[in-house]
Amino acid sequence: MAKQKQKPKQKQVDKAVVKKVKKKHQRTIPMGIAHVKATFNNTMVTITDPAGNVIAWSTAGKCKFVGSKKSSAFAGTVAAQNAGKDAAALGMRECEVNLNGPGAGRESAVRGLQSAGLTITIIKDKTPVPHNGCRPRKRRRV
Repeated sequence: MAKQKQKPKQKQVDKAVVKKVKKKHQRTIPMGIAHVKATFNNTMVTITDPAGNVIAWSTAGKCKFVGSKKSSAFAGTVAAQNAGKDAAALGMRECEVNLNGPGAGRESAVRGLQSAGLTITIIKDKTPVPHNGCRPRKRRRV
């Protein structure tokens, strides 16, 4: 067996690796859209900028409501207040409201957004209504 020439070991130089951390660009959004989805079990409030990028969100479950308390009107108010305060902290002053669903937290969520300091310009109801939809179940005979 032929001996291989050993390469001289290179000295490792420890360089302090300095990573440049980019500052988060804090943008102020003066106007946005609040999407309120009120189901029979929960109320979800999502606040977006006019392009549709989410700025703040909250649900009744996130606000520590459990079980049937999530579907209450008060839980919808608290969820809307939390989302509204987060959006107001980013500079939002006015918003449109898109309501969706048949739940109890619909109107109370609008009041919660107002109490968070947002002025509401338009309220739209975007609940999907079937044009006579699916065939219903068979009639129950008693």
